[in-house]
Amino acid sequence: MRRIRLAGQLAEPISHYTDAVEASGFLYISGMLPVNADGELVGTGDVIRQSEQVLDNVGAVLQSAGATFDDVVRVGVFVRDMADRELVNTVRRRYFGDARPASTLVEVSALANPDALVEIEAVALLPGDGHKA
Repeated sequence: MRRIRLAGQLAEPISHYTDAVEASGFLYISGMLPVNADGELVGTGDVIRQSEQVLDNVGAVLQSAGATFDDVVRVGVFVRDMADRELVNTVRRRYFGDARPASTLVEVSALANPDALVEIEAVALLPGDGHKA
């Protein structure tokens, strides 16, 4: 098992967790918020810009483990307003292309950053383990 922490690329975790954990051929990515490396919220009030920042953060973790969005097998998406679902999905399609991971999308009353509109967690099957997502 290997814990991944992208210090300098992603903001310091706000609680007791790491950016991702590699275990048994999978990469488990913690919920990513729309914050930059300094921990500053990006795209206040703009769910599209926030979704891009979140997926940029997910992409950085994937890249650090030698994976891409094609390797993602599951995502969990948390939105503050279900009316933003299609806007978030539009951004997801740009990042995932033809890859279609299993997915859950739920509306929540709050996220760890009170101005965040979206948070995404992911699980990827790591390449090179004799498997293909």
